Amino acid sequence: MSGSLSDDLDSVDMTGVLQGLAGRCADVLGLASGAVVAADGNDELTLVAASDEPTRLLETFAVERGQGPCVDCHRTGTARTGIDLGHPAAAARWPHFTARARRTGFAVAHTLPLRPPGRGAAVGALTLFQRDPGPLAPDGVALAQALAALAAVAVVQGRALERGRIERDQLSAALTSRIVIEQAKGILAERWRMTVDEAFAVLRDYARTHGLRIAVLARGVIAGEVDTTVMRTAGRARRP
Repeated sequence: MSGSLSDDLDSVDMTGVLQGLAGRCADVLGLASGAVVAADGNDELTLVAASDEPTRLLETFAVERGQGPCVDCHRTGTARTGIDLGHPAAAARWPHFTARARRTGFAVAHTLPLRPPGRGAAVGALTLFQRDPGPLAPDGVALAQALAALAAVAVVQGRALERGRIERDQLSAALTSRIVIEQAKGILAERWRMTVDEAFAVLRDYARTHGLRIAVLARGVIAGEVDTTVMRTAGRARRP
């Protein structure tokens, strides 16, 4: 199983990877369900995967209320297994969460921090639920920890891919804008019989005066949607 998961981590769809991992965690350990929450750049938790709809609703409730094993696990970075959701101590600590978990049919929760290799802080938490009372066996705990480590790697890689996509999109947008502006400068320079630098100065000043983004104005020039005679007249009026 770990081999196929490792291969999946190269996928762009990290949400899908984590969705599958949450379900496999529960299946392999013989538990009812699993869910993964991850922290964003502001350390705010978000549910990123759940093996079924009842668990998704429960963990979304926990994140929104800031109350539940997953929230505490992420904050403290400490794993807890065999949490009896019917115990008075659990009810006192997470009154709304435990009541809802019991109504969902869950008796026990296990939660482990998502801590990538070489990092101190947790990036989220893996929570597993079971319907019958009882602890996880020692080998089950070890396997759950291994699965949490895989989930941590998936979260970190997902963040890196998202950052890469954003940077590529920003670079592409900047390059496209630059090309559009250069085209508009050429059109105006030829039309007004001036240098491209002089044409750009008029284009830039007109955009500033009218509160327009220069790339938007340039697109209007290229598409013939801007009265360049008015633009040129305004440019002359502003120059001594």
